[in-house]
Amino acid sequence: MRIRRGAKDRRAMTALIVAVGLALGVGGCSGGGGDDENPEASVSATAEGQSDPSAQEGTDSPLAELKGEDGLLLVIDSAERDAGGFLTVSGEIKNDGAKAARVPIQTRGDETEIMRHGGSLGGATLVDPADKKRYYVLRDTDGRPLTTTDMPRIKPGASIPVFMQFPAPPTDTAKVTFQLPTFASAPIEISG
Repeated sequence: MRIRRGAKDRRAMTALIVAVGLALGVGGCSGGGGDDENPEASVSATAEGQSDPSAQEGTDSPLAELKGEDGLLLVIDSAERDAGGFLTVSGEIKNDGAKAARVPIQTRGDETEIMRHGGSLGGATLVDPADKKRYYVLRDTDGRPLTTTDMPRIKPGASIPVFMQFPAPPTDTAKVTFQLPTFASAPIEISG
């Protein structure tokens, strides 16, 4: 039993290290500018609360841009499947508003285990419409979500790198719908 738990702890720690490394890599690679040249690429919520998603094509453009509250914009740059059975969604949250804003607490979701660990993107889900499955953010052995946590207040025009890690859908699934509370939904393509 002790050996099994040790192996499980090592796998969880490895997953956490990989996820943090990916988040830092996205933060180092994400430069400002260029996104304002393509305003029609954003996904916006309609007055009825429904979304008008649009996926992006090409290597330099994001997979999706999702509008949220208070001028926040979630830009998804990648959704990469790895050999370990994980799918990491990476990008950044930008503040396109006129005032400093915080990522809403609702993005952490409403599960008790995730809520007790503070602010996060633990409420994110992926929906596979073809197989009719929903994938939730992974957690480590202490119940902490494998996502960006403790996000600071974002100044106008600034952005912060973010990531979320999910169990990978089957390899024949190439497109899923990304959902995060208080943001619009959008289809994204999986690579890898």
